[in-house]
Order: sequence, then structure tokens, then C-alpha cells
Amino acid sequence: MPVMPASSRSGGVRPARRGASVLAALALTALTSAALVPATASAAEPYVVGGEETSVADHSYAVYLVDDDGRQFCGGTLTSSREVVTAAHCADALPADELGVVAGRQDTRTDRGIEAGVRDVWVAPSYQDPMSGGDIAVLSLDRAVPYRTAQVADDSDAAKYRAGTEATVLGWGRTAESGERSNTLRSAEVPVVAADTCSEAYDEYDPETMVCAGYPEGGTDACQGDSGGPLMVGDTLIGVVSWGDGCARPGKPGVYTRVSTFEPQLGGQSVDT
Repeated sequence: MPVMPASSRSGGVRPARRGASVLAALALTALTSAALVPATASAAEPYVVGGEETSVADHSYAVYLVDDDGRQFCGGTLTSSREVVTAAHCADALPADELGVVAGRQDTRTDRGIEAGVRDVWVAPSYQDPMSGGDIAVLSLDRAVPYRTAQVADDSDAAKYRAGTEATVLGWGRTAESGERSNTLRSAEVPVVAADTCSEAYDEYDPETMVCAGYPEGGTDACQGDSGGPLMVGDTLIGVVSWGDGCARPGKPGVYTRVSTFEPQLGGQSVDT
């Protein structure tokens, strides 16, 4: 499968209600073939690469998105009992009535946990495509989900974005570029990357709306199917899996939406305990 530069890390979705992008238009094929090759971006892959299986009980804020056939294609973060933060390119991929959120489920092959419908979708007004920034959205659920939620980074959390800070990325995506999809939640530790280093890796990088994380030598990263999932420092959501060049490549860290920039727009996310 050819890998072209920089693409979103969704696992595939159908054409968007807002006609969002080629990324969304090719989605259903990606779900069945485990490949997404947009005309303007690189193939993106689904697991957390270089990570390990982790317990959803330890990260109960980690949820995943499904289409109306119950197929996982993106991740998300529970930030209140009825709100999930995810990537705009995930939320924009399907009409709200065809989106679902699954919480508290370790293994996608089981029926454990809670399934919720999506009542409303907010997408950052600045969003055009992942590489242009603003790749963040909030899903309002049609029922309360009784799991621990994540705090949302704000202006007081600047220290959590310092280069070298250890962060945790979580998801159900691929464990290797062009590899198999994971059925269980995985996590990996990745350091936050300095803005100038990320700018050298990607011309599209915007330090105001994005943050990079990963190792110079690669080997650990988010991948296709992880889009929309959390980048956490402790219990605080600092990033949303957005895009990257392949998965876990040397010199190509993962790019995440910088949550603190958009916190004022997220509808006053509350933290339910």
C-alpha cells in the first residue's frame, strides 16, 4: 500500500454530512480493507504502535466511536457524563444519528460497557481538514455515562506541554503501519516534542493549535483508528489524536490537536467524578 505524506488517523468512515473531505469520503472502504489512502494525504494506520494492552478500568474516560453497523473507526475522551471530545474529522464523517459511542468496553468483540447515541455534534468553527488545525469536536450523548471523566487542559496547564513531558496515548487502532487492527484498548508512553522540532518535521505544523509527541527514533505512536483518542498527562486531556506521516516513523512524531487552545470553546466542559 503506498504511503503518501500526512493524513488523519481515522479508521474509515462514510461520506460526511458536511461534505468534509476525501478522508471521510473514503471511510467505509477503510473499515473493510483496513486501508485509507486519501488523494491529498498519506495512508493512516489504526492501533497504538509500540504500546501494550491496558485496562479500560484504569482509563474509563477512553471511549470509541462506531458507525451505525457497530464498527469502530475512531476514539474519544469522556469529559463529562454526557460529552465526548474527539477529532473533528471523526465527528464530521457521519450524521449524528449514525454515530455511536461505546464506553467501558475493553474488547470490541464483546458487548460489555455502555453504548450511547449522539444527540448533537459541535465542530470547531475553524476546522477545514486535520492538517489545517481546529481538528476537535464535542459529541453530546443521548444518555449519561457513569464512568470517570478526564479533565480538559486549559491555559493553566502550560507545563504539561513542555518538551519532554511524558504523555499517554490510548486507542483501539492499528499496532503497526499497514498492520492488523486491535480488538482491545492499548496505551503507549510518548514524550511531548518541542515546537521547533515538530515544525522541522511538518510544514503544516501550527504550534497554536497542534502539539506533537513521539520519539526521534520513532517506534511508538498513534495510528489509523486512533484518531480522536486521548493524549493524556495524568488525568488531563492535553491532545486529540489528529494526523501524522505514516505511523511511528523516525523523525515523524504524531500530531495532536492542542486541547488547551480550544478549551474556551468546548462549552464549559465539566468534570464528573
